Amino acid sequence: MVCLAGVLESFRISADDVLRRFCRVHLSAATTRRAAQETGARLAEQQRQGDIVTAGKWKAKDFVVEGHSHTVAYLGLDAFCVPMQGKKGAKAEGRMLYTALLYTPDKGRSHYLVDFDLDGLGAQMRQAAKTLGLSQADKVIAVTDAGNGIEECIRRHFWDDLLCVLDWYHASEHLSDYAKQLQPRDEGARQSWLKQAEGVLYEKGGAALVAHLRGQETPVDEAVAEELRKLINYFVNHVHRTDYPSYRKAGWDIGSGPVESGCKVVGDRLKRSGMRWVEAGAAHLAPLRALYWSGEDVWDAYWALAA
Repeated sequence: MVCLAGVLESFRISADDVLRRFCRVHLSAATTRRAAQETGARLAEQQRQGDIVTAGKWKAKDFVVEGHSHTVAYLGLDAFCVPMQGKKGAKAEGRMLYTALLYTPDKGRSHYLVDFDLDGLGAQMRQAAKTLGLSQADKVIAVTDAGNGIEECIRRHFWDDLLCVLDWYHASEHLSDYAKQLQPRDEGARQSWLKQAEGVLYEKGGAALVAHLRGQETPVDEAVAEELRKLINYFVNHVHRTDYPSYRKAGWDIGSGPVESGCKVVGDRLKRSGMRWVEAGAAHLAPLRALYWSGEDVWDAYWALAA
């Protein structure tokens, strides 16, 4: 109960309110913090050693894609910034905490993992995929926003030809940003250009979009022309993960919403008003928070083993 309270609320509220009200237990915030972080540290070390806490394998039927005969399992990987505290309570530069998610097509099954070390988290994802039985699915797909090093990490720990889908909304944001520069004062022209470009990408894919962009008249403004060049290069570099028509035909996800939501639910405990962390504190509490959001059965499985 102490760890659960510490995962859900600040240590002060956990001690002064939750535990006192619901359990009639009187503890200090420091004791609550120590209990939760020590437990989280043990959990983190256990999982870094390859012993991923789950409630057993998911069932083959969990990977069914509605309306299709094939099955699929999904991987997601993203990061969010944790506010850090420096010496003598001074504000320090934040650190990126990586959040991984393994999930089923209907989102009925989700498993979260976190770590400040990207490569270490990739190894945990690989082990979790084995433990959860993702090999039962006909296809394993990663859906990400193509952040720095993320695709390389996933491929390194799974396989070289793993399909990594570029999040549709992230791709469309690049088009929107360019449209604002191309037509900074004409909203109608901006929306018309954007709608056409998004339509090409959505209906025909990244390769067709590259051809469409190369066929555009070069802007007179040199700065805008440079942005067009950058936009073309961006989609050239990601053409292998933007075949959206094929993905949609297969019934696959093209949005990274689940892992972005995962960053929010894990980050909610670490990014509340006025909170700053030393790295060890965040590194130890975050895995326990991720365990909680992986489901009641996973949380209970951990404590059954711990007992």
